[in-house]
Amino acid sequence: MLRSLKDLLGTEILATDGPIGKVHDFYFDDGEWTVRYMVADTGGWLTGRLVLISPVSLGEADWNARSFPVNLTKREIEDSPGIDADRPVSRQREIELARYYRWPAYWTGGLFTAGTVGMAPEIAVPETVAEQQKGGAGGEGFFGEQEGDPHLRALREVTGYRVQAPDGEIGHVDDLLTDDETWTIRYLDIETRNWRPGKHVLFSPRWVGSVSWDESKVFVEAERQVIKNAPEYRPGMAVNRAFEEELHRHYSRAGYWAEEPQPARR
Repeated sequence: MLRSLKDLLGTEILATDGPIGKVHDFYFDDGEWTVRYMVADTGGWLTGRLVLISPVSLGEADWNARSFPVNLTKREIEDSPGIDADRPVSRQREIELARYYRWPAYWTGGLFTAGTVGMAPEIAVPETVAEQQKGGAGGEGFFGEQEGDPHLRALREVTGYRVQAPDGEIGHVDDLLTDDETWTIRYLDIETRNWRPGKHVLFSPRWVGSVSWDESKVFVEAERQVIKNAPEYRPGMAVNRAFEEELHRHYSRAGYWAEEPQPARR
């Protein structure tokens, strides 16, 4: 099922032995458009410390209670490496997290990459970025970044980015919709505020030409009128396969469901 990442912000996170805080943000990689971490704000419990939790450790959200279970204890989270919200997450910090929690190292390929979920975490994670590069698994990293370079992007950062079509600006990114099985981002929710009356439409990351992180702008491969005439998406609505098929017919694009293997149910 597709879920709005923005709707998950503020949801209570439940460890196996009690609440630990709330969902503060999500980090996704800027190449595969797949969620790599939930950012948990531990509130007063750990003096507002931010910690990262991999989708591997997430259970199914209770939408009525607005709670999100994780298969970690409060002590495990308390002793985990923290992050600095004002700095990009380095590959070295990801290695530390993967070793601490024994999470799959998605950047080595074949382990928690787009379209896979729940892979066995008992793997050899390199101690350092230098060791990773020396071993040749992943080279300079999944996207060729060096230690300290940003390769993860935040939901809170991307929402508000302007959307640029070949023939002009069309609106801004209002949300990201993710598959709650694979945590692949399926659609950008674009608010077409540059048109009157404005509306919300969905657009696949596969149809994005490029993203200028410096300019806070997303360049899409569709004319403004095509986007304007796309089936209307109402924030909060359930996106079923019939709506997706209508959407893909409108953009004359093949559906991802015909190209990707279906994940096993959790």
